[in-house]
This record gives sequence, C-alpha cells and structure tokens, in this order.
Amino acid sequence: MMAAVAAACAPTEEMTFGVDTGFQDGPVLMGPAGGSQTIKVTAPGDWVVITEEPWITVSPANGRGAAECKVSVDSTLLVEQRKGAVRIQSLDASDDRHDFSIVQEGFEYQIALEETSVDVAEFADYDSRYFEVKVKSNIDFDVVLPEDAGAWLSYTKDDLVLDRGARPRETTVRFDWRINSRDVERIAEVKLQPKEDVTMGRHDALKVVQKAAQPIPVGTPAGDSLAVLAISRALNSFTEFDTAEKMEHWNNVAVWKEGPNKGRVKYVQFFMFNTKESLPFEVQYLTAAEEIVFYSNANQFLKSLDTGEYITKLTQLKRLTIGAYGLTTLHPDFVNLKNLEYLDLSSNCFQTIPEILTEENFPNLHALVLNANQRNTVYDLSNDTRENIGGFIDEPKFPVDLLKWSKLDTLRLSVNYLQGALPDLEHEPGIERWTAEEVHANDTLPDVLIGLPKVLPNTNFFAINSNRLTGELPKWLLYHPKLDMWMPYSLIFTQEGKTREGKNAGFVNEPTSLDYYYDQYVNKKFNPNKSQN
Repeated sequence: MMAAVAAACAPTEEMTFGVDTGFQDGPVLMGPAGGSQTIKVTAPGDWVVITEEPWITVSPANGRGAAECKVSVDSTLLVEQRKGAVRIQSLDASDDRHDFSIVQEGFEYQIALEETSVDVAEFADYDSRYFEVKVKSNIDFDVVLPEDAGAWLSYTKDDLVLDRGARPRETTVRFDWRINSRDVERIAEVKLQPKEDVTMGRHDALKVVQKAAQPIPVGTPAGDSLAVLAISRALNSFTEFDTAEKMEHWNNVAVWKEGPNKGRVKYVQFFMFNTKESLPFEVQYLTAAEEIVFYSNANQFLKSLDTGEYITKLTQLKRLTIGAYGLTTLHPDFVNLKNLEYLDLSSNCFQTIPEILTEENFPNLHALVLNANQRNTVYDLSNDTRENIGGFIDEPKFPVDLLKWSKLDTLRLSVNYLQGALPDLEHEPGIERWTAEEVHANDTLPDVLIGLPKVLPNTNFFAINSNRLTGELPKWLLYHPKLDMWMPYSLIFTQEGKTREGKNAGFVNEPTSLDYYYDQYVNKKFNPNKSQN
C-alpha cells in the first residue's frame, strides 16, 4: 500500500512540474547508516509523493505549488544492498510524474576498534592493572591471545548482542595485565577472530605494548635493594622502606657484614600488605638471603593463592615464613628448597596438608609450623555446610607422615580442623620402635617404652590443640619421653567443638594428671615426685 505525506505551498500558475537536477540523473545513493537529502518540487497545482518502502519517508509528502521535501532513509539491518522507488505525482489533469530510485548499501562485516594500539605501564596497583577496549562489530568473534602473552595478559569479553541484524553493535573487552618485572618491553598482537567464515570489510587487530621494567643488577647490594623495593611495591605493602638511608639501616632488613655477599640481604621481612597474587617475580633476585618472611596479607581468609615459582629458585634459603598470606597450594617446585631448616606456613587456608611436605623432600628441615589454617572459626562442623573453610578439613585422617618425620624438633598443628583419632602406629610400616638396649642405656627412660613406636623422638615442641580430634590417646603419646615438655594439658589434650559427624571433640582417655607418667619416669629431671623417691 502506498504511503504519502505532504506540506502545502502556495500555487503558482506559471510553474511547471519538475524536481531539481540532483534527483534526475540516476539513483540516489545512501550508506548503510541511512541519512537524508532535500528535494525541491515545483508544480502548477497539487502533487503527492508516493513510496511503498517503509524504510523511506518523505516529508512533506504532498502539497501545492513549490516546496522542499526531506527524503529520509533508515539505517539498514542487512549486509546486502537494497533498493526502493519514489514517485512524485502531479494531481492535475496533466498527470505529470517523476520517478527516481534510492539505493542503500548494506553493512559490510566488520570488527572495528576506536584505538588499535594500547600502551600499558610496567607496574600499577592490582586493581588498576587493566584496560578496556570498545569493539563495534556485526559478527560475533573470539579474542585470540598470542601464546607467549598468556602469562601476562588475560581478558573477559561481554556478550555481543546482535539484536539489529547486520547493524554493528558495541561490546567491551576487558584486558587484565600483570607486572612486567623484566627489563624487556612486552608486545602482544591480539587477534579478534570472527566466529563465521565471511568476507570482512573491516577487520582490526589490537596491539598491546607494555613498558620494560627498570633493570635490576642481580647479585649486588644495589640489585638487592631494588628487588626489596620492587617486592614491597608488588605486594602493595602498607609500610615503606626508608630509601633515604642505606639498606643496612632499613627496618626489617639485615645484610651480610662480611664475606662474598657483604652488603647483600641476609634477612628481610615483608609485613602487612594487600596482594591477590603469588609471591612477586623479584624475590628470585635475593640469592644471598638466608631468611625471608612474608606475613599478614589483608583479608587472607578470603583468598586462595599459590606460592608461585619464583621463591622456589632461592635454594640457599634456610628459614622461610609465608604466614597469613591466603595460601591454598604450594608450587610443585617448592621441593627445590632442600636447604630449608625452618618453614612457617601458619594462618593460611590449606584444605589439606601439601603432599610435598615430607622428610625426603626437605632433609634439613627441623621446624614445621602449620597452625591456624582456618578461614573461619566453626565450632560445630556438623552444622556448617561450607566446604572451603581451610584448617586441613579435607584430611581423611591424622597426617601419619608428619609423625614419622624423625628430624623435626618443632611441629605445630594447633587450631585446625583435623578430625578422627591419633594413629596408634602399632602396625605402621617404616617407623622405628624403642628397643630395650636404648631404653636401658638411658636411666631416665622406662621399660614401658620398649616396643612402642618411636614417634617424633627429637621433637621438643609438639602442638595439636584446638582441633576436632577424638578417640583414644595412643600409648606412644601417653608415654612419650618428652610429653611433659610438650605441656600436654594446653597443647595436646585440649580439643574443641564438634566433628563433621557431630561428635564432641576430645580424647576419651585423657588422663586427669601426669602421675601415671611420672610413676614410670621416676628419674626424670622434672618429676615433681622425684625428691620423694
């Protein structure tokens, strides 16, 4: 059905019917976004404009005499070209008319960027390490990162809603980037790959260039100082080192006073910071350090982090603390730290005790601290449906391998969610037993030890309190030569809360006193009854 719209003009008898020359020489060409043009109509009397295309409108579309009409074309929704006809018809007896056509090009397939290159800094605060790219497209696409950029660049892409046919729509791609700790510029050529095999009219790619980091002279005091500052910056530390002073005067830093590493970092502590990432890249440069401490990450109970690979390169380390950091895993290369003598992983979020923590992997380790790995304090585990609560909640039984670690002088497992009974180890393979010869060779050891499993014989500090342990206390513990040194009523026997099965935590045979113990250890130095014997 024909559509017609008009505006009146005063009649002039001298006028002849016609239109301006722009609409006489071939079709009117329009781009896919549409637009408008003005046409001048003259006629001695009444006239009307007629078109059957809903995407073409003429205003006014009827009148009398001379007038200027606006021809408007809507944006197309098609890839293909489309055509429409327009007629200007005289309504007097002459029946004069003028026909012309409008040809509108379709949208070519496109993936278009406003900016095809982005520069990013080598460092920024964690929450600022991103940029957004606006993409106009009429075909869905995938973001393809170069293989070597996957380690420092990632993305999330909003859905592209193609609700207007081939008319391009806008979407946002967010790119997150990681700190560049190397003194080499990073470049990533990011492709936006159409999901269909079509001929593209415009197909942009994105080039991301990241600034190189300041070079760190490895193996020098100056390099160590730069590494310490870079680590502190990457951790978003709440405290700062006083760079106006020499490094040897910095708080929480100790340097070697002599030898081949003179002036380099021997000890450093990073305390109170806020990071959502593994240990920083620059830590690997502290190759003279014997002890490093990372402690107190903000909201650590909400985080699930890995140590990362860089700390594992410091094979000279003897003491390492990564506490209250939000760890749930150790990097597989953590086993490279063969020289560790002291390891503190307290106040993290481990669901299980890392499998690599064995005597074979850490032959020099004598102190292992794993206390307080709870994300939240849950008194009754049977009334809590959360699974990711830390505290070694997923350990199927008490970790026997830790009890077999004969070189440990310190083992702390307090304030966790270990459940079940302590193993009696009576039939445990690979564990020594007290012999009559060694018992009789020491006048403080009683015969009751003979034949019992020789558990943690060198351990001076053992703490398992405030777990959810139940069942019987095994004989190896009740008569352990160092039980009284372990302060059992504070650090061994005291359990709390309920297990996942709803059992009250605590040992059914907890002794009311240590009299039974000193009845056996009559010659023990700290036997309160010794003077009476």
